[in-house]
This record gives sequence, structure tokens and C-alpha cells, in this order.
Amino acid sequence: MPQPLKQQLKSQLKPQKLSDIILAQLENMIIEGSLLPGEKLLPERELAVQFEVSRPSLREAIQKLEVKGLVIRKQGGGTFVSKTIMKSFSDPLFGLMANNNESQFDLLEFRHGIEGMASYYAAMRGTSADFEHIQAKYEHIGNCQLEDDYSLEAQAVYEFYLAICAASHNALILHTARSMSAVLIDNIEQNLTVLTKRPDIFNKITDYRKNLLDAITSGQPKKAWGASHRHLAFIEEVLLKLTQENSRMERSMRRM
Repeated sequence: MPQPLKQQLKSQLKPQKLSDIILAQLENMIIEGSLLPGEKLLPERELAVQFEVSRPSLREAIQKLEVKGLVIRKQGGGTFVSKTIMKSFSDPLFGLMANNNESQFDLLEFRHGIEGMASYYAAMRGTSADFEHIQAKYEHIGNCQLEDDYSLEAQAVYEFYLAICAASHNALILHTARSMSAVLIDNIEQNLTVLTKRPDIFNKITDYRKNLLDAITSGQPKKAWGASHRHLAFIEEVLLKLTQENSRMERSMRRM
């Protein structure tokens, strides 16, 4: 016999457990990037004060996170956000792609999409705090260039784009960019290694990046998308030309 409507409504209106409310808040913090993979959670006592809840309820919520594989506990060391949340993005396949010339162009095309969208939404949704963070990361690139270290500069460029992804307030864009950090940094470093040998090209790239920064921080989404596209299209065009030049040189050497 079907359950009476009044009884159904009563069961549906059951108050949500406090631990489930805390669980949802912690999950949101992981989704939005407030808690990063590998990051240590605050001690239970401090978290309980932060959420204004009892420690037993908080402990129950953390146990549920652990069951879901979102956190791990280390005996005497605390609780950490799992590093394997985006495990599929660290497949050996990505290591192969990093060393394949054609895949480098595939990665540039991928960056067209993700960086273009991130720039558009960052300009649309970014807060003043977001813009300050992006500005600081942009200035950090200049500081790294003084070190004449492509690896260091590539890391700084990636962090600049990651700040733009965070300002987009789109969790999927942010986590995709973050989970592919190794392969993206490698792509940027390989591009820098080639492009910085040509000062005229290097200066143009700096100008393109500055135009992107200005479009985002002035809140112009379409202009930001366009600036991102022009920046990456320029890099792609130059790399294609250099690849063709190298190919011609190799053929000439073989003939000789």
C-alpha cells in the first residue's frame, strides 16, 4: 500500500544531519579550490570553531570524506586532501605527449580553449582581489625573466594563467588546469626555449600578455577572449614557421 501523502511529506522534511551539512561545505571547498590536493586540513579543534559546530559532528563529516576517498588520515600527522582526486590526468600518456612535437601543437590548441574561456569569465566575474592576484602573478613573470631560467619562468607563466582560471570562478576550468600542471608547464617551457632566442618575438609575446592582463582587469570579457586567442595564435604561427625552417635545414643536411 502506498505511503500516505502526509507521511511522505513528513519524511521528506526530515532535518538534515549536521555532519552532512559540514560535509557539503568541505566538499565545496575542495571543488572551488580553497582546499588543494595534498593540503593539510586544520586540526579538528580549529575547524570546529571555524564551522561553529561540535567536534563529534565535524569528526563524522571528515570520516564521510575519507570513505569517499577525498581525504586521507595519517597517524599522528593529521588529515590531508587526497592527491589522487584527478589521478586520470597524470596517466603515462601525458608523459609521452610532452615529448612529442605534434602533441605540443595539440596542447597549444587545448590552451586556446581553456585559457580563452578562463580569460572571458575572469573578466566577467573576477573580483578586485582576483585582479590583484593576477597582477601579482604577472609581475612575478618579469622577476623570473631576470633569472634567465626557462623552467622558473614557465612555472611563473603557468601560475599567471592559473590565477586567471581561479578568477573565472568555474571549478571545472580551475581543476582541469591544475590537474594538468606538469604537462602545461612543460609545454610553456619548450615554447620559451625556442621563442626567447628571437628578441623581437619575445617582446611581442610580452605585449600580448600585457594586453590580456589589461582586458581582464578592466572587466572586458570579449576583449580578454580575443587577447588570449591572439597571444596563443601568434606563438603557434611562429613555432610552425620555425619547425618548417628546421625541417628544411635537416633535409639540406641529409642531401649534403
